[in-house]
Amino acid sequence: MKFFVDTADTAAIRELNDLGMVDGVTTNPSLILKSGRDILEVTKEICDMVSGPVSAEVVATEAKEMIAEGMKLAKIAPNIAIKVPLTWDGLTACKAFASEGHMVNVTLCFSPAQALLAAKAGATFISPFIGRLDDIHLDGMELIADIRQIYDNYDFRTEILAASIRSVNHAIESARIGADVMTAPPSVIKSMANHVLTDKGLDQFLKDWAKTGQKIL
Repeated sequence: MKFFVDTADTAAIRELNDLGMVDGVTTNPSLILKSGRDILEVTKEICDMVSGPVSAEVVATEAKEMIAEGMKLAKIAPNIAIKVPLTWDGLTACKAFASEGHMVNVTLCFSPAQALLAAKAGATFISPFIGRLDDIHLDGMELIADIRQIYDNYDFRTEILAASIRSVNHAIESARIGADVMTAPPSVIKSMANHVLTDKGLDQFLKDWAKTGQKIL
């Protein structure tokens, strides 16, 4: 499973990237706002840091403007994945970008039907939003499973990018079902290392080691 980090915080990306935990990055207008930086500037910095796909999202709502914005974003670096919403205009833009050889991340997917359309339009990635479905008492994991089955049935090359991941359980269940990629905030990725029994065991080892009176360095 590929790990994309969902942030525009370059310090957080660098920390995870240095550990080999970053296969790509996803950004969106909300994350750009949070960073407080110019979209072109921060996206360029991220692209220079990370070798994998970096999703940069258009903000237009009509296909013609989406295509113009996406083409400008694609000029930032070769590893840009142009991110478009799963609307009819977004699918039109997706087809245009894919036809030009650009990576495309179709985002805000909430149904198998939408995912099927995105694959037909040539999306590189489809981003089903797990957490937001859970928020309205639907099963986000069921969506991942449905998309996996449909894509496998027809050998679609579009990769399932599990998004809106809020917890370690989301990450593990996405991996269990077979999502190709997950994108999560740095805090969720780092929390995957945590376990109460690891902490308890380490505490006991350190107490026992102190009793030996020895030092390694």
